[in-house]
Amino acid sequence: MRHEDIKRLTPARGSVRTLRQQEELPLLRDHLLRLDRESRHDRFHGFMDDSFIERYAAKCADDGTVIIAYIEDGVVRGAAELHPPDQSPDALPEIAFSVEAIVRRQGVGSVLFKKLIAEARSKGYHALRITTGAQNQAMRALANKFGANLTFRYGESTGTIDLKPQAQPEPAMVAMATPVDAARAMANVNRAYWKLLLRMYGWGRTA
Repeated sequence: MRHEDIKRLTPARGSVRTLRQQEELPLLRDHLLRLDRESRHDRFHGFMDDSFIERYAAKCADDGTVIIAYIEDGVVRGAAELHPPDQSPDALPEIAFSVEAIVRRQGVGSVLFKKLIAEARSKGYHALRITTGAQNQAMRALANKFGANLTFRYGESTGTIDLKPQAQPEPAMVAMATPVDAARAMANVNRAYWKLLLRMYGWGRTA
C-alpha cells in the first residue's frame, strides 16, 4: 500500500467549527477554489470558474448561510453549508457539502453531516433539502446514511431529510410482585400439587 493511501485511511485530526461570516470568508473561498475539477463539478453540479466561486463565497457571507468547516492547521479542508429557507423554492433550508481529496476517507463528511443536522435542529428546522449530482456516489451514500430519500431528475439527485423526532414505543410495564403475592402464589402451587397427588391415589374421588 502506498504512503498516500495509508494517510487517507487514518482518522482525521483536524477540528470542526462554525466559521465567522465576514472575517473568515477567505477560508471558505480558498477551500472551494482548491477543489479539483471533479470535486468542483460534484459540488456545483457542473464546472464553475474561479470568478463564480468567489462570487458564491461572498454571497454565503452576506445571506445568512451557516458554514461548518473541517479545519487542519488553519486551513479549511471540508465545509458543510446550511442555506436559509427563504432562498429555496420549496421553503426548505438547503444543505451542501464539499471535502478536498486530501482528507477523504477519514470520516470528515460524516462529522460535518452530524454537526450540520444538529445546527439545523437548533434553529427549529423540521426538514432539509439536499441536491447532488447523480454521479456523486459518495455524497449519495452519505445522504442515504442520514435518512435522505433521493429522487433523480435531469442528472441530479434531490431529496429531503426529516428532522422531526421519531415517536418511541412506550416501555412495557412490568408488575412487581409483593411478598404477599409471592406467598399466595407458592400456596397455590402447593395446593395444586397435593390435589394432583390425591387424585393419583384415588383419595380425592367422591363416593
